Amino acid sequence: MTDDFITALNDQEQQRYQKLGRLREHGIDPYPLRATRTHTARQAIDAFNRGEALTNARLVGRLMALRDMGKLSFAHVQDGTAKIQLMFRKDQVGAEPYAALQKDFDLGDFIGAEGEVVKTKTGEVTLQVTRFELLAKTLSPLPEKWHGLKDIETRYRQRYLDLLSNEQAREIFVKRSKIVTAMRKFLDEQGFLEVETPVLQPLYGGGAAEPFVTHHNKLDQDMYLRVADELYLKRLLVGGYERVYEISKDFRNEGIDFKHNPEFTMMECYQAYGDYTTMMTLVEGLYGACSLAANGTLQITYQGHAIDLTPPWPRVTMRDIIFKTSGVDIYVETNLPALRRRIDELQLKLERHATWGKQVDELFATFAEPTLIQPTFVMDYPEEISPFAKKKPENPAVVERFEAFALNMELGNAFTELNDPVDQYARFMEQAEQRKAGDKETNPLDMDFIQALMHGMPPTGGLGVGVDRMVMLLTDQASIREVILFPQLRS
Repeated sequence: MTDDFITALNDQEQQRYQKLGRLREHGIDPYPLRATRTHTARQAIDAFNRGEALTNARLVGRLMALRDMGKLSFAHVQDGTAKIQLMFRKDQVGAEPYAALQKDFDLGDFIGAEGEVVKTKTGEVTLQVTRFELLAKTLSPLPEKWHGLKDIETRYRQRYLDLLSNEQAREIFVKRSKIVTAMRKFLDEQGFLEVETPVLQPLYGGGAAEPFVTHHNKLDQDMYLRVADELYLKRLLVGGYERVYEISKDFRNEGIDFKHNPEFTMMECYQAYGDYTTMMTLVEGLYGACSLAANGTLQITYQGHAIDLTPPWPRVTMRDIIFKTSGVDIYVETNLPALRRRIDELQLKLERHATWGKQVDELFATFAEPTLIQPTFVMDYPEEISPFAKKKPENPAVVERFEAFALNMELGNAFTELNDPVDQYARFMEQAEQRKAGDKETNPLDMDFIQALMHGMPPTGGLGVGVDRMVMLLTDQASIREVILFPQLRS
């Protein structure tokens, strides 16, 4: 049954497979049931440096180097904490095991070794081995030590090899863990309750995106992977909770580029009796806490730019920054024909859109967004592209919404949340008209959500922060694929 597998092995793998067979012939199980250890590599090194005597230390790890010096061999093994040197003397470990080490062990194999921790003449903390065993035989060789993986696609498809050969890659995901931990700690300390809402939904909503569609066999109905957590989290505010958050996987059936992945991690939170200015303060504090956890400072470097996360961040209206960068005043050109005429007068090269709000957003993305280097809040977006935010009383064409930006990248999106069920129903109807006109990213009518609002939701501020993009910024990575362990790739 394994013949096809064996014949498919390359020359190096065939050699290792033969070694595996020899080990078994000598009664050595190349994949024993379990391993035991007394110390991690880091614990052993630190304990020795504190003056502790370690005479029967047992260490485990992956064999990363092996040097044969006749009757003496040196190796390095690496576990999840550090790398440590091992010293094998033929007369101490025995002639037969020593011969097996030289002949049948390979770099990449997992081994366990027991002995006394000493320091060599060169000053390196070392385990002087009295006994050792194979814990797992590797059939494929590791990436070349000094150069690691150069092919980007291979790095993503075989992330385990990237992590093995690239210390920077490992550090990115250690920092990611610290960032998420700090995010939870910050929100918990602000009195937010972490909750879980459905990933598989009978109706999607809360984000401008096409969903992934699946089918529930028993119910015989189509279901959707969530595009956002928003509408379920707001139902919880109707139910009496005042501060809730969720760190979750969301899914959007969209293109893949340096800042988009179809499966991504989002943090959404909602605070009763808050508004979008409340959320601005929250964003500043959240980014500060996460940056301190990852980097120990609020002054970071991203793609060669010095970025200062110290609050308060500048605040600018979408109207003002579009006028400053393009010459178009969206409060004067208040309908689509007038806006297009002004765009043509100024000879601005822009993609055409079907609504005033979408055309305003295109103006912003083309001319204003590239100027946003330092952390900045852009406020007051068109109502047509913000179906869940409250209108500004002095200008109902725009809403109390902001997006946070740094170095041309959106970092967060927040509203003063719409809690008027009649207005919300009308917004859903507007979305339906836009869908008829060909916009596939609109939100479908959710009457259950309307029913929830009819029972009353308090004035609320809501926020969504892309965790992947936060990690990009705080680890100085230009592509979202560098901060997702297993990003989506074409088969």
